[in-house]
Parts: sequence; structure tokens; C-alpha cells
Amino acid sequence: MAELQNKTGRKGRKNILCPDLDPDHRSSWREKLYVIIFGSDTPAGKLFDLLLIVAIAASVSVVLLDSVKSVSDDYGEALHLAEWFFTLLFTAEYVLRILCVERPKKYVFSFFGAVDLLSILPTYFSILLPGTEFMIIIRALRILRVFRILKLGAYLSEANILLLSLKASRKKIEVFLFTVILMVIIFGSLMYLIEGEEHGFTSIPKSIYWAIVTLTTVGYGDIAPQTPLGQALASLIMICGYGIIAVPTGIVSAEMVKATGVVKEEKICPGCKAVYHDKDAGFCKYCGGEL
Repeated sequence: MAELQNKTGRKGRKNILCPDLDPDHRSSWREKLYVIIFGSDTPAGKLFDLLLIVAIAASVSVVLLDSVKSVSDDYGEALHLAEWFFTLLFTAEYVLRILCVERPKKYVFSFFGAVDLLSILPTYFSILLPGTEFMIIIRALRILRVFRILKLGAYLSEANILLLSLKASRKKIEVFLFTVILMVIIFGSLMYLIEGEEHGFTSIPKSIYWAIVTLTTVGYGDIAPQTPLGQALASLIMICGYGIIAVPTGIVSAEMVKATGVVKEEKICPGCKAVYHDKDAGFCKYCGGEL
């Protein structure tokens, strides 16, 4: 275990690759298993994650194919067996993850722990509740693990910029959405009064639906104004729609410019990619790695 202590740079500091690793309480096989399953800096860890993502993609494909009636009629039995194979495979993986971590409860209630569990439960539930097996499409979320393999540090930094800008612009976006709601209520009510039931605007809620479709420039065409005044109002709503698109874009873009400067000044941990460290910090406050 002395080798693990050397990796930390100081005695007693957590291992950068395996932050949950406790050198005094972890057996050798659990330690190796932890590095393979949770680490991605070793060839074995990268291979494990790559095989896992291939298995996830294959299992999602099975669900998609099973929902196609023509394919299900011809290959239903094979798809059913494949689904149970992947479910048992992911169940074994989930159990191994719990066995090799020092704090199983922390993993179980983490984001990926919850996704891992939810990805295997629907198949077992389908025994009692037919049809719930299609919920296993949630396995697609597990492909997010690809970020651990590729180590896209630069992309994670850009994601932090986007997250900060969205948080900073939240209040402005809320005011903007409230304004849009008021606009569609007013426009929908006016269109109901102008066009009436004979032209398809049978109620104010349906007229509001038409106003939303028109203001967002979607334009399904299932309802259309027939009178000159109604068409004039529709033209005004269409023009407003272009302004509606520009406003939130400008709000978020302005905040992204500000957030870019903030993130660039932040120290990013090379081990866990965490930010928000003190400017004079020498080590990561999350995993203990050197900054």
C-alpha cells in the first residue's frame, strides 16, 4: 500500500485516481476492481468503460428494435433473451460497483448510481407489470460515462461556462417567459373574438394554443385565421416571433461572455475536473489532487 501513498504526494492524502480508496481498509482484489471500474487512467479502466458503453448502446438498440412491430414479430424471442442477458450483465456490474467502493451508500444515491439502478429495474418489473420493460431506454443516460474515457477537460470547462451563464440569466429568462405567456393569452383571446368558432377557434385555450404555435414560428397549420383582421393580427404575431427568438439568445450570450472570464480564472483539478478553488489553493478540496 506504500505505492498508493506515494501517488498522493503526501502521507494520508486520498488517491487521485480513486478518491474513495482507503489504503488501510481495502483488500487487494477490491482495490484492483475499483481502479478498473471507476478509474479511466489505466488501460484496463479504459477498456472496461469502452466495453460498458458498447453494451449500453447494444441494449438500447434491442429496446428500440423490440418496439418495431415487424421486427418484434420475427425476432421477438431473440430480443427478449438479449434483453435479459444485458439486464443480468448490468446487474452484476452494479453489484461489483457496490462491493468495491468504501462507501456504498454514497454511490447508490449518486447520479450515476441511481441511473445504474433504474436501468436494470424495469426488466424485473416487467414480470409483474408487462410493458414497463421499455423504460430501460434510460440506459442511454449511462453513455454519459464516455466523458470519463475521453477525458474531455476542455469540454468540461466549456460546460462550466454554459452552466454559470444559465444560472446567471435565470431571473431574466423567467421574466421573459412570463412576458411571453401574457402575450399568447392576449393574442389568443383577441383571435377568439375576431375569428370565432366558425373558423376553428372554438375556445380561448385553443386560440392560445394557436398563438403559441404562431409566436414560436412552428406553424402547424391546423388552424388558420380567415378574416382580414385576423390575418393582420397573425402577421403581427409572426413578426413578434422573430424578436422572441432573439431575446433569450442575447441574454444567455451576454452572460456567457461574463462566465468565460470567471472560469478562466478558476483553478481546474486535473484529476476530478472540479472548479471553484481558492486562488492560492495548492490541492483540490474534493479529491486531494495537486492543482
